[in-house]
Amino acid sequence: MFALLATLLAGIGARDQLTVAGIAARAGQRPGLLMVAVLISVATASAAAYGGALLAPLMPNGDARLILASLALALAGGEMLILKARPMPDEPTQSLGAIAIVLAAHQLTDAVRFLIVAIAVATRAPFSAGLGGALGGACVVLAGWLGAQALPVRQLSLIRRGVGAMLLLVAGYVALKALGRA
Repeated sequence: MFALLATLLAGIGARDQLTVAGIAARAGQRPGLLMVAVLISVATASAAAYGGALLAPLMPNGDARLILASLALALAGGEMLILKARPMPDEPTQSLGAIAIVLAAHQLTDAVRFLIVAIAVATRAPFSAGLGGALGGACVVLAGWLGAQALPVRQLSLIRRGVGAMLLLVAGYVALKALGRA
């Protein structure tokens, strides 16, 4: 449940969502585009959960897992504050393979996948984190596909920055808790 909620919140106005929305607005709401976007979201969420599953056993003590989780939260917050979606090119590609590569590149380094790693490590429940992240990621790209021309990009950017700042605060709190100072 945490991964699903975190994914939905961190996915607001994310680069993958805006990429899907831009392509759907210019090239049409093709079902193939939605299917590729959902499959890539599931694959990258699974990869993030797998990464968390590999890291969790390396940290037998709970404080070490919390420190790693706080680092992942800080990376997610920083990504949300620093990176923003670029404008769509005038002629987006019609190739679903090219779209898949672009979406995978966006998603492998985005806040959502950092959060999935953080949740998988902190809870030692990578399957649940991956499942929630995959479902949330699919909902995020579905929202981009459905709202192709109606997404208020400026407002989403402000919300995204606010969530990023909140994640940095949570990362600081988690780190202080792991160090016994909170």
